[in-house]
Amino acid sequence: MRSVAVTLLACAWLAGTLEAQTVKKKPVPVPVPPVAVPTIEAADVTCASPLGTGVTTRRSFCDVPIGRTSGDGILITLPLHKGKAVLTFDLHNRQTYSEEQVKARRSYAKLTATVGVMTLDNTLVTRAVVQNEFRTDADLFDRIGGGAGPGGLKAVAPIGAEPIRIELPETINEVCVLGEKLAVRRMDADEVFSGPGRPIALISNVMVDYTPQPAKKAPAKKPTPIKKK
Repeated sequence: MRSVAVTLLACAWLAGTLEAQTVKKKPVPVPVPPVAVPTIEAADVTCASPLGTGVTTRRSFCDVPIGRTSGDGILITLPLHKGKAVLTFDLHNRQTYSEEQVKARRSYAKLTATVGVMTLDNTLVTRAVVQNEFRTDADLFDRIGGGAGPGGLKAVAPIGAEPIRIELPETINEVCVLGEKLAVRRMDADEVFSGPGRPIALISNVMVDYTPQPAKKAPAKKPTPIKKK
């Protein structure tokens, strides 16, 4: 009987050992990095000469001056992005509104403004053109508040709205918008302006569509060495 009991105990121990050996360890979950989600947001715009805010659209309008270097124009800073980023804005002609000329039917103007988008080392990315005709206040895109005119409006107003779309590579995070020239056709004369410093157009609604760069992992902390006494 004693030998039978010892045999049974040995079998039970062996079965427990085999069962323990066959139990698989649970896999340690591997942390999944967060997926970068495409984002559309207002771009960071540094405007040296803001015209003001539209009374209807509530947009901020910025003068585009003629210039030769990136420091002369409108600086647009993009967030750090993975892959291409798409910069968009509306380009407007710049018209001085005169109610007296409108009533006298002498307000006609055809304006063609050409601007360049450049990197900060003066490399041309692309050019953009906006062309519009002006006859009456119905041709205005908006009016700007904060002026001395009737109703507290400024005489200068945007006309037209040419949508501009620019794809920028991952390596470009800053660009500037510079004016190149303005051609004006009026009832009594044609003029072309290309002298530096003259505002020739307006931009508004500057947006950027991009995928954020993934956050960099923090470097692992090195163990503090134990000083020997």
